[in-house]
Amino acid sequence: MNKWRIKSLDSILATAEKKSLHRSLGLFQLTMLGIGSVIGTGIFVLTAEAAQKAGPGMMISFIVAGAVCVVAALCYAELASMVPVAGSAYTYSYGVMGELIAWLVGWALILEYALGASAVAVGWSGFATGLIEKGLGIDIPAFLTTGPYAPGGLINLPAMIISILVTTLLVIGTSESAKVNSILVAVKVLALTAFIALTIPLMKGQNFTPFTPLGWGNPLGTSGLGVLGAAASIFFAYVGFDAVSTAAEETKNPQRNVPLGLILSLGICTIFYLLVAAGAIGAYGAQPVYGPNGEILGPGSVELAARCQTLAASAHEPLVCSREALAHVLRSVGHPAVGNLLGVAAIIALPSVVLAMMYGQTRVFFVMARDGLLPGVLAKVHPKFRTPHVVTIVTGAFVTIAAAFVPVGKLADYSNSGTLFAFALVAVAVMILRKRSPERHRPFRTPFVWIVAPLAVIGSTVLYLSLGLTAKIVLPAWGVVGLIAYFAYGYRNSHVAKGITEAVPLNEDAPGGPA
Repeated sequence: MNKWRIKSLDSILATAEKKSLHRSLGLFQLTMLGIGSVIGTGIFVLTAEAAQKAGPGMMISFIVAGAVCVVAALCYAELASMVPVAGSAYTYSYGVMGELIAWLVGWALILEYALGASAVAVGWSGFATGLIEKGLGIDIPAFLTTGPYAPGGLINLPAMIISILVTTLLVIGTSESAKVNSILVAVKVLALTAFIALTIPLMKGQNFTPFTPLGWGNPLGTSGLGVLGAAASIFFAYVGFDAVSTAAEETKNPQRNVPLGLILSLGICTIFYLLVAAGAIGAYGAQPVYGPNGEILGPGSVELAARCQTLAASAHEPLVCSREALAHVLRSVGHPAVGNLLGVAAIIALPSVVLAMMYGQTRVFFVMARDGLLPGVLAKVHPKFRTPHVVTIVTGAFVTIAAAFVPVGKLADYSNSGTLFAFALVAVAVMILRKRSPERHRPFRTPFVWIVAPLAVIGSTVLYLSLGLTAKIVLPAWGVVGLIAYFAYGYRNSHVAKGITEAVPLNEDAPGGPA
């Protein structure tokens, strides 16, 4: 097994044992943590994307994506309780399947965190632009608010601005406190609750027909359309549930409370999402937009953007054409003021999600640099701000460029490809460890592991295969780039290869915390 360069779990745990975690979280706190971490970006940003892929059938897509998240999260929780250190799936893979797989997982997490942050930034841009134009009556030139994927588009300037601002905040060390985060969660939940209360009474049965206009989708196809294709995109709306998993070491009675907290938080979020989707579909309609000759148009395509531009002047602009779908629905059904307030809520709350994702990315880079797989300069700490400014600036530049030129749906799909890969390998790692080290202490054990873990692998694989062709290609192409980088640097500089068994701190003030 030496050839695989497996870093022993005992070595990894040496880091964790330097700090003692107090078990203070009960079931209620754990569930609220999960709800607060999950509800946000996806439901605000990707409703239009899901409608173009599945029409009203996106309601089933929310259930499918939530179910895959439950089984993946139960696997994640076991490893999080055993190895409560920074690096998440990267660290777990290192301790079970070796350095090469760990590198690929860490490399894939760049897609999850960095492109996820870009997707949120583009979503924020849509709400900010919509509020300025429809709430304040100020027109902004299209070439400044959309990339080249839309007619007249050139660059998404608002998305760039928010990305640069968040990068600056992370460099100078300004982070959101738990109290501020709680307020932002409350803002998001209240906004969505208002949406449900105002749209559900206006539902019309005919708006649900046809329910699955583009079918269920084909995981072996290339279009990424249908119910499964929408589920693969909507998976982005559940990212954040691992906050419950990684809190296992701070949870009272984790064997009972972690699975209950996961199931309750994901269950409540799924119900919330279903009600929002039902309100949007029933009150306004969510059928896909077709080309002038009845052809199917792919989400995020130039053709769809051109068709939407043609339909924009109509009395009933399709939901799938809106960059701020929920606010658009409220304005269209007679509640423009509340629609504007929902836009304000999104503008206030979404930057915190960009910050959290970029923070997670910098911490994964930091742990990889600590293991010698990336140059130590990436984890260099600023002499004044005491933050890893180099890696933060590199991450911020990547996020800003992607947000400037790529549509939100494609960014979310690319992000999901990395996330699904990592979650599938976490489930595999759980099964390997159950065979290899059955005696090792597990504060939390995945229930029915030989059913749950294979379901997590199968579910993640099906959703990955249900993505569009480009999103499916991005992951292996990105992996090839990663392998080149690994053999050019990490293979020769790995601390495990050099016989260094414990993590070597690059700087005593270097940041910690889970990625």
